[in-house]
Amino acid sequence: MTDIARLLGEEADSLLNHTCAGFKKEDLHLPGPDFVNRVMMDSSRSPHVLRNMQTIFNHGRLGGTGYVSMLPVDQGIEHSAGASFAPNPQYFDPKNIVELAIEGGCNCVASTLGVLSSVARRYAHRIPMMVKLNHNETLTYPAIYDQTLFAQVEQAHDMGCVAVGATIYFGSPESRRQIQEISEAFERAHELGMVTVLWSYLRNPEFKKDGTDYHVSSDLTSQAVHLAATINADIVKQKLPENNGGYRAVGFGHTHDRVYDELLSDNPIDWARYQVVNSFMGRAGLINSGGGSKGHSDMGEAVRTAVINKRAGGMGLISGRKAFQKPRDEGVALLNAIQDVYLDKSVTIA
Repeated sequence: MTDIARLLGEEADSLLNHTCAGFKKEDLHLPGPDFVNRVMMDSSRSPHVLRNMQTIFNHGRLGGTGYVSMLPVDQGIEHSAGASFAPNPQYFDPKNIVELAIEGGCNCVASTLGVLSSVARRYAHRIPMMVKLNHNETLTYPAIYDQTLFAQVEQAHDMGCVAVGATIYFGSPESRRQIQEISEAFERAHELGMVTVLWSYLRNPEFKKDGTDYHVSSDLTSQAVHLAATINADIVKQKLPENNGGYRAVGFGHTHDRVYDELLSDNPIDWARYQVVNSFMGRAGLINSGGGSKGHSDMGEAVRTAVINKRAGGMGLISGRKAFQKPRDEGVALLNAIQDVYLDKSVTIA
């Protein structure tokens, strides 16, 4: 098992021993082997959706725990194929993306329509697959920042996928259209029995104030999580909070002083706990993103994110570039280190 305390370094005590006081763990719908029966059975989801969610829960090294470790590789569109795969050219071939997810013990692999459809007959029965429906492509010049549908729900269903994913840039001028598009897509996915996962991101230049980037503030990202749960996302992907007080700094919208003065401390587990709280107290599973690859620090950063997510009450991690921009054995080791956090019974809910 991974030496979690060593990788956390000076933060080990504050992260492994913190207790959340504002929102207590007893009030949350926590992940677990019985999550579908205990939590999702209350919902309007069909037996087909429940079966596909359980299929995801049952797969990989975390199978049977109620936690998930996902490999997302849609960066060939979001960041260009060259920028994404030149560090490790084998991943220009879609089969190696899926093989990494299998060898790495992931619950699910998420990628583009083209990637997964090109190898679906070989792999759809071997690992749960998720098509990412929309993307922000970066070949348009001057650059625009919008999420455009690249695929239809029916295409994902027909190739054997158990889930669909999508991104909404909350706070952007285009967000209202994206909300409507993805709400309709998620409704169709549920009709076909598929799980829905929302990349619930913020995008607005006004969210940066006085040198601080509040795109990763606990209060603003948590509201984006709440909106994701509102359009029936079964799982919400969100960046790990790095600060708090976005509403106050930007000076717009609605919040409450208790969020800052009583309910949350400055511990990052509290900031992530607020994301879980806004996912209907955990009824929609919160997964945090692994972030970009920085090289030697990736392992420690991935384990830190997993510890914060798990102790906050989250459902797992979705990490891509940290894994696939490395040699295969190193990518597998990183994915396994993330999973070890969720398998380690000494890392408890705060």
